[in-house]
Amino acid sequence: MFTALLLTAPGTPLDPHLAENLRSAWGGTVLDWLAPGEAVEFGIPMVPDNRWQVWADLQASRVDMVIQRSKGRRKKMLLADMDSTMIQQECIDELAAEAGVGPRVAEITKRAMNGELDFEGALIERVGLLRDLDEAVIARVLAERITHMPGGRELIATMKADGGHAALVSGGFTAFTEKVAEALGFHEHRANTLLAAGGRLTGDVARPILGREAKVQALHEITERLGIMPDDVIAVGDGANDLGMLGLAGTGVALHAKPVVAEQCEVRVNHGDLTALLYIQGYRKEMFSI
Repeated sequence: MFTALLLTAPGTPLDPHLAENLRSAWGGTVLDWLAPGEAVEFGIPMVPDNRWQVWADLQASRVDMVIQRSKGRRKKMLLADMDSTMIQQECIDELAAEAGVGPRVAEITKRAMNGELDFEGALIERVGLLRDLDEAVIARVLAERITHMPGGRELIATMKADGGHAALVSGGFTAFTEKVAEALGFHEHRANTLLAAGGRLTGDVARPILGREAKVQALHEITERLGIMPDDVIAVGDGANDLGMLGLAGTGVALHAKPVVAEQCEVRVNHGDLTALLYIQGYRKEMFSI
């Protein structure tokens, strides 16, 4: 048995007639509203042949659709990327803006996240452009430029209340993951370490560099430590360096992802916020914790 889930961004009403028409066309079970006007699902016996055509049509109406096996939806662990996933910015781009090299670094970041550049080489190049930046700028960027992605606090609190584990694994920097993990309630975090001397960034990052393979390694290490399987994990990310963990996890969610990432993931959320990951697991809105 499979479940088809339709959801929208909070505040964007989901047309009940649209949901009922699709349920009828696919011979689905009765509509089950997880959140009135926001998220609805129904059971179907198999994945329809026209799945992706319907998905594309729904995208035009700003509606996300996820089809997945009904069994095993509820996960025991969240593994999340940070930049443009748990927060709305790319930290290195914000630091670069303070250093006066914003456009140059942002272009490299864009190409790296699209998979056009080697992640490690691109990171080294971008960090090099931050050389001599006052280390105190990090705190200012955190305070003035970084905002959390909507729904993140509810996602983590709800999974934790249900006994889940939350890990933040980023190709960014520990100076940021430490604060974001603490603010949102993650159990642990991993990222790269910016090197500094005399109160200024040296333009280098500690080795080994945490990139795509390190995120996969983190998934293996943490699940083994917890005594669970990769299938027990819901992972979320947006960039090319997230594809390894998204493919390995039981549910890999491409959230507002780059096209090269989304096309390789069956679970794509382009309009909803991070609470979409709760609906994907079958949580109802009244079950959300904050």
